[in-house]
Amino acid sequence: MNCDILAIGAHPDDIELACSGTLIKEINNGKKVVLLDLTLGELGSRGNSSIRTREATKSAQIMGAAERVQLNLSDGFFEINETSLIEVIKQIRHFKPTTILANATSDRHPDHGRASDLVRRAAFLSGLVRIETEHHGSIQPAHRPDSVFFYLQDRNIGPDFVVDITDTFETKIECIKAFDSQFYKPNSTEPETPISTKSFWDFIEARARDYGRSIGKTFGEGFICEKGLVGVDRVNDLF
Repeated sequence: MNCDILAIGAHPDDIELACSGTLIKEINNGKKVVLLDLTLGELGSRGNSSIRTREATKSAQIMGAAERVQLNLSDGFFEINETSLIEVIKQIRHFKPTTILANATSDRHPDHGRASDLVRRAAFLSGLVRIETEHHGSIQPAHRPDSVFFYLQDRNIGPDFVVDITDTFETKIECIKAFDSQFYKPNSTEPETPISTKSFWDFIEARARDYGRSIGKTFGEGFICEKGLVGVDRVNDLF
C-alpha cells in the first residue's frame, strides 16, 4: 500500500493534538494519509488502552484517514533499539509514504522526543537494502521517504514552517474531542492531568492562533524540518 503521508505518534491523540488540521487539509485535497500509534497509551492516568483504541478509531474516521495502525510498544518504556526500529521500518516499507510526520524533537513528555528520534532513525534505515524485513510473509523492498517533518506539541520550540489550517480547525477539534476520556469533563472523578483541565482547550486554540498569526492566517500548525531546509518550486509558494 502506498500513502502520501504517514503520521506517527508516540500515543493515541498525539497526532490529533499537533497536526490533524494539516492532515485533514491534505485528505481534503485527495492525499492518502495513514496514522501510526507507537503505543496504546496504557500509562495514561485517564481511561485505559481499550478505551483509547476505540477513541483513536473514531478520530481516524472523523479525519478521513485511510488506515490507523497501533504497534503496542511499551508506553513510557519503549527504547530505541533494533526491535523497535524494525517494527517501525516494517510499517514504513509497507505504507511507502512520501512524507512522514513525527513527534516533536523535544517536549514535556519524554516519550515524544524519544519517538521523534526513533522515527528519524527508522526512516533512514528503511532505505537500506541490507536490512531485511518481512510483512505478512513477504520480503519488503527498501523504502525511504522523501521528507520527515516533526510536528510541535507542548513546547513552542519555534517552527521552520507553518501550515494554514483555518479551514480545517473545527474538524481538528472534533478529532481531538473523540478522545473523550482524556480531556475536560465537568464533575469528573478521574485524576487531573496537564491536558484534562478546562483551560487546555484555550491553549489549543491560542497555539493555533499564534501560529496562524505568524503567517497572516487565523489558525496554523507548526513543523520542524529534519534536514533544516525546505525546497520550493516557486517563490510564490512562500506566501
